[in-house]
Amino acid sequence: MKTLRLAFLPLIRTTFDVPLAEEKIRLARQALLDAGFELIEPAAVISDLDQARAAASELNSLDADLFLIFQATFADSTLVTALVEETSAPVFLWAVPEAWSGGRLRLNSLCGINLAAHALTLRGRGYAYAYADPQDPGVINQVRVRAAAGALRRRLSNTRLGVVGEHPPGMDSCHLDEAALSSQFGIQIQRIPLEQVFSLARSVPSEDVSSTRAALDLRLNNLAELDQAPLSGTLSVYHALKTIALDQKLDGLAVRCWPEFFTVMGCAACGAMSMLSDGFNLASPLPCSCEADINGTVTQLILQMLADAPAFGTDMVGVDAENDRVALWHCGLAPLSMADPTAQPRGEIHSNRKVPLVMDFPLKPGAVTLARLSQSTGALRLVYGLGQMMAEPKPFSGTAGVLKLRCGAQTFLDLLMRQGLEHHISLTYGDFAAELQAFAEITRTPVLNIDSTEVN
Repeated sequence: MKTLRLAFLPLIRTTFDVPLAEEKIRLARQALLDAGFELIEPAAVISDLDQARAAASELNSLDADLFLIFQATFADSTLVTALVEETSAPVFLWAVPEAWSGGRLRLNSLCGINLAAHALTLRGRGYAYAYADPQDPGVINQVRVRAAAGALRRRLSNTRLGVVGEHPPGMDSCHLDEAALSSQFGIQIQRIPLEQVFSLARSVPSEDVSSTRAALDLRLNNLAELDQAPLSGTLSVYHALKTIALDQKLDGLAVRCWPEFFTVMGCAACGAMSMLSDGFNLASPLPCSCEADINGTVTQLILQMLADAPAFGTDMVGVDAENDRVALWHCGLAPLSMADPTAQPRGEIHSNRKVPLVMDFPLKPGAVTLARLSQSTGALRLVYGLGQMMAEPKPFSGTAGVLKLRCGAQTFLDLLMRQGLEHHISLTYGDFAAELQAFAEITRTPVLNIDSTEVN
């Protein structure tokens, strides 16, 4: 995740203890800077409505990931409502406790955010809040999570995704609801005919294919053993998809990978999508999902943005309830950076169609976040949970791994089947559950947290 940008907005009322309030502001500001946030701030502490309006006018165009309102003393809600009226950034209200001295109420900060919360609720605005000391590490983490979710929402609103062809018949879980993605997240969809990809792939210069092959030889040690014509076909497809994405300024692709890539082009698209998802010769990874699964691509992009690392769309193909394990697999499109460093990745032929190029390696061990933007209820909801990729032999050929889920294998299987969830789920390495929950709250997306859901 890139550096998070906070609009830091301290409020005071001058009839309270201003020196104490200023000290609280100084401590909070320093804690945020020490945590690595970029702060955009008004010229002075905000103490009246004119200052609040001026600050809002100045800051609203600066793409803050979070509006952090630091209520150093009591102030009525007009200041807060003026600050957030024109912004779409999420709001965080922070009040500070004070000693129960038996004497003067010096700050009355809590009452200030109470009034603000009521005013925002009346206006249908969401918010998060904290009531804690200015340097509380738990609050700093809350701010980080909320700002990361705000940055994710902002970046998604400028996202363009390409859908190559239509999903295969019977793959209802890959259905594209363009209107829902636009209204919920602001995502734009560009439709790309399969023939456009095929035509462009056929015209890729041989020297470009050779150059890419030489670079890939540094990662896969057996390409010379494969059938060279379809191998070159996959590398040409990589160039075609890359060119389309760059020309049309796309942030991800959902590709109808079968049957036409096999029957028309005579090669597998899997290897090309693996390379793109890994950011091979790109400025950043370009997430790709197979079977034109656009919600899979959206989920991969969400995870990629949070992790600042590639994500992988996979099938759940086996459950070992007795040993509490789940087998994850896909033909061979996982990003190469997800390969177990103790195993040599290989290029292989597709297990069913018998042509290259697919990737073949076990997924590396480590903590993972799994997620799916699901439409099994007829409306978009975010499914997520946590797990541990195990250092075990891969269960099947292709890109595969053995996963221990926090919720347990049997619980997961019951949720998968009883909730009618999609057959694809996405993963990235790291724990981003809190960020996904915050993102869902900010975008008002229903959630299914598989780690806290009882199956009925």
